[in-house]
Amino acid sequence: MGLLDKFKDKVSKPSSSSSSSDTSFPAAPAMQSLGAHDVIRYRRQIGVNLGSWFVLERWISSHPFREAVSPGQSDHDIAKGGHAKAIFEEHWDNWITDDDWKWIKDHGYNSVRLPIGYYHLVKPVPAVTKGTDFDSLGWVFEGAWERIEKAISKASSLGLGVMVDLHAAAGAQNADGEFPIIANLPLLNFVAHSGMSNGKPRLFDAKANLTSTSLALRFLASHFASNPNVIGLELLNEPANNSHLQKWYESTLAELRPLCGPHFPIYVHDAWDTQWYAGWVGKRNDFVVLDHHLYRCFTDGDKALNGQQHAEKLLNEFQGGFANQSNQAHGNLVVAEWSASLDLSRWKGMQAREQDAEKRAFVKAELELYEKHAAGSWFWTLKKEEGWDAGWSATNATQAEILPAWGGSKKFKGDPGDGVKQQALEHFHGQHISYWQANGGLPKPTLFEPAFKQGWADALLFFSSSSVSELGFVNQWAKRRLEEYKAAGHDVGGSGWEWEQAFAQAVGEAKRVCLD
Repeated sequence: MGLLDKFKDKVSKPSSSSSSSDTSFPAAPAMQSLGAHDVIRYRRQIGVNLGSWFVLERWISSHPFREAVSPGQSDHDIAKGGHAKAIFEEHWDNWITDDDWKWIKDHGYNSVRLPIGYYHLVKPVPAVTKGTDFDSLGWVFEGAWERIEKAISKASSLGLGVMVDLHAAAGAQNADGEFPIIANLPLLNFVAHSGMSNGKPRLFDAKANLTSTSLALRFLASHFASNPNVIGLELLNEPANNSHLQKWYESTLAELRPLCGPHFPIYVHDAWDTQWYAGWVGKRNDFVVLDHHLYRCFTDGDKALNGQQHAEKLLNEFQGGFANQSNQAHGNLVVAEWSASLDLSRWKGMQAREQDAEKRAFVKAELELYEKHAAGSWFWTLKKEEGWDAGWSATNATQAEILPAWGGSKKFKGDPGDGVKQQALEHFHGQHISYWQANGGLPKPTLFEPAFKQGWADALLFFSSSSVSELGFVNQWAKRRLEEYKAAGHDVGGSGWEWEQAFAQAVGEAKRVCLD
């Protein structure tokens, strides 16, 4: 009996208690020392979203909605319409093709973000839809899970990591689907992307919704913890911020950690309150990553600026706060959704070449921001079904030279040799000693050198693993190396910060020297 069979057997026999925490699951895999097998989860993640593959959005792919019931904007509407099972399976089998996978790989991306809904798990976890809006519709989605696994296997065969994103939680976690703020934008007319079209976030309104969402996340965490190509699990996409959310994040993490261990990356969306959640993430020791989504095409303020003005505002005003938030989160900050899109009304009477120039300036600033202050970013989205859209389609934006032809990390020039490393060590160590001599002494004078050498060696480990790899979650990796150093019998006292600082300096200098 395999892991999945054991899981299904356990889920099919719930305890008498209605608490979701009473269901037993396989324990987390045994922890291993850091090595090459960990590179894919800790590297800088640069990728695209596979939007509207499993959680469908009509403005991206309209064909599957041809028999949906009114208002015809969500998975729920399709599922209640005619020939739903066949329509979904046809779409799942044809939306992302081998050519798409090749395009992603050939353009230098090293990962994809895969949005799914809780109801897509009905085959391995039949109870996941119980008491929810999809309770009587589970049969429609029985073919989803095998296709999700096939997608992850395909990505793995190409060296691509997959961030699994619970885009649709039971009851819906946001009000999207009732969007007056963008009702005048034809391409985004009615953006339902939480599985439902009613525009009501009801995740916290019913115990069945919370139980179902917990069940889905516990299954995903347990199932993917030992798969190195699954680079993380996002708990919720763009949840509405309320008094329940932080407590729910904390209780859910407490549920998941026994199943996936402390070093499996779990992503949490900032609910549009980046400052607050950056501080919260920064206080945690386990591998938790804050996700911020950056769009500049929805609000009245967005519409008042052109691409160049948005670029200047990003780098002159927004960047300082974003850098501070990244520091608060100890570098565990990503932008899992961003685009080249600007307000469509600005294009009236403007030539296509001018439109592209505006977007190009904006995207250049975005990429500069992410390079400096984010551990990863994923463009929304890979492609659209109909029409040309260089604001939202990565393939179109690349063809228009708005996105660079090579989206990945800089190329590795090769190991510069021990002499360059030693020179860098002496330079930074000298600065370190001089500073502390002038400011009250050196807490642990023997700690800097081993930390710097370890950081340099690990930076090269990432560079040499592939042409699209560099260490992204520097602090998270450094903390694990520090634990290994202490486990080997070294006393660091209260100077763990010194290890982390020397390690980060080595990584930064190695990147400057070794990447082209």
